[in-house]
Amino acid sequence: MTLITNGRLDRRGFLKTTAAGAIAASLPLGGAYASTPKKGGHFRVGKGHGQTTDTLNPGTWDNGYMLAITFAKDGHITEVLADGSVGPEIAESWEASDDATVWRFKIRKGVTYHSGKEVTPEDVVASINFHRGEDAASAATPIVAPIQDIAIEGDTVIFTLDGGNADFPFILSDYHLPVLPANGETGIDWKSGDGCGSYKLTNFNPGVSSTLERNENHWRDDVAWFDSIELLSLTDQNARTTAMVSGDVDSIDKLDLKTIGLLARNPDLDISSIAGTQHFTFAMSANQAPYDDNNVRLAMKYAINREELVEKILFGYGSVGNDIPIGQGQQFYNTELEQKTYDPDKAKFYLKEAGLDSLDVSLSASDAAFAGAVDAATLYQNSAKDAGINLKVVREPNDGYWSDVWMKKPFTAVYWGGRPVQDQMFSTAYTCGADWNDGFWCNEKFDALLKEARAELDQDKRRQQYWELQEIVSTQGAIVIPMFANYVFASSKKIGKPENIASNWDMDGERWAERWWFA
Repeated sequence: MTLITNGRLDRRGFLKTTAAGAIAASLPLGGAYASTPKKGGHFRVGKGHGQTTDTLNPGTWDNGYMLAITFAKDGHITEVLADGSVGPEIAESWEASDDATVWRFKIRKGVTYHSGKEVTPEDVVASINFHRGEDAASAATPIVAPIQDIAIEGDTVIFTLDGGNADFPFILSDYHLPVLPANGETGIDWKSGDGCGSYKLTNFNPGVSSTLERNENHWRDDVAWFDSIELLSLTDQNARTTAMVSGDVDSIDKLDLKTIGLLARNPDLDISSIAGTQHFTFAMSANQAPYDDNNVRLAMKYAINREELVEKILFGYGSVGNDIPIGQGQQFYNTELEQKTYDPDKAKFYLKEAGLDSLDVSLSASDAAFAGAVDAATLYQNSAKDAGINLKVVREPNDGYWSDVWMKKPFTAVYWGGRPVQDQMFSTAYTCGADWNDGFWCNEKFDALLKEARAELDQDKRRQQYWELQEIVSTQGAIVIPMFANYVFASSKKIGKPENIASNWDMDGERWAERWWFA
């Protein structure tokens, strides 16, 4: 067995978070970084996420509002640390067989739920099984599908996979996989809101607000500095910004990058910009015309001016994308993949290959997808004209966008936070039949190669496989990925933060509830 003695698996190459941390340290304007944490205070956050259809069912979570809640109220088997490595949480350590097909996780003793019940290995098994199987109806089903068997041996949970997976500890950090109390009726008790995290959920009003209080009985004493937290769903850009400027909240995410210069002049605010895996996309439904023709999909990819979007939507707070969901700082990023550029003549060529002289399509967008999504769609509309593509922009309401528009309409604006490792990103959204495959795209070669790459332990062979996977997605996939966006958020200068800010999700990996404090 390969023993991970301290429960920490380094991924120095997967995501250059040291570089991202340097960006974070240089851009905030005079904040309380690296001051000594202390307990106290009521922290108010305005999130540009959340909808009235949100529930506490972990299989359905699809936005940053619910991420923030679960990382505060729940414990996970592992967690992605601020430096990009994976560390222990409910599991205190783990070890793997030499071929990485069998993983043994030792479950920490003395961890209790807010109800007082002790967390057991049986809870861990039930929490993962909740997402397994064809009837699971969970967005996490694809990433736990390789698990063939789960067994308990004393305080250890043993996972047997259908093939080797060196990244398996990262998989178990996914936000859909909190450890919740086992329940014979529903598998796990998610309805009560009981959790084993550092904060207790005291009120949950989906799409409006939630409140949490510090869990004084939490097993860690180096997290959760706030006495209480108020989480507000402020999907309207103006309302969110006004709340920040007026002092009604202490932090907001998804800043309006057009006015970020004005915010930065406010002496009471810090602006942070963190480069990571977040990317903004336009998803085409490959299971219906005209997007079932790859020539049409390629025409759409060459009809968008990526540089213009980075300049006018991200205002430089990001980089150009190449229709792959893998960031330039991640391990196995394909550095030799030809970068697509705006080329209306090439777009026309692919339209002709599809037997078309012109194309009429509608693109659904809302700023609930990402700040500036409607403007981005309008820019796309303008650039597509020269390619013979008549793109109608449909402005959708913010509330209900993820339940009523995304994966319901055939062409939609989407944001993705990315995933720590490529297998997790591809398995979640690009394998055939995955619940979050928002391009409804199926490619047998891709699925087979992904399974091979997951089990391959030779790093050179693995790199070649992931490079090929990225080429398939870029040239044949159903997702236009024009830009990678920095995580840009604002906070009061009264808020203290660690020196190293995580880049795997917005606002310090959405672990701000545990990691920040009143300075």
